[in-house]
Amino acid sequence: MTMINYITASKVEIDIHEMKRAEAKRYLEQYLSKANGNVKEVTVIHGYSSGTVLQQMVRKGLKHNRIKHKILSMNPGVTILELN
Repeated sequence: MTMINYITASKVEIDIHEMKRAEAKRYLEQYLSKANGNVKEVTVIHGYSSGTVLQQMVRKGLKHNRIKHKILSMNPGVTILELN
């Protein structure tokens, strides 16, 4: 089950760690396409302890014109997307 937490108007947290790779990629791409222009930072919780498939998809495979930077967290189960 995917969870979206609105931390502030400009920061959002999305938990995808129980999703399949293709499902998570499609979900994130759709979210980024529909997200309000005020959203400038998305913290993606993809997990790490059960494998790196989602981590690698977010860090290397996820492409979208709203993504300005990908910030690697000190927590290997989290990646922060800085948006345009």
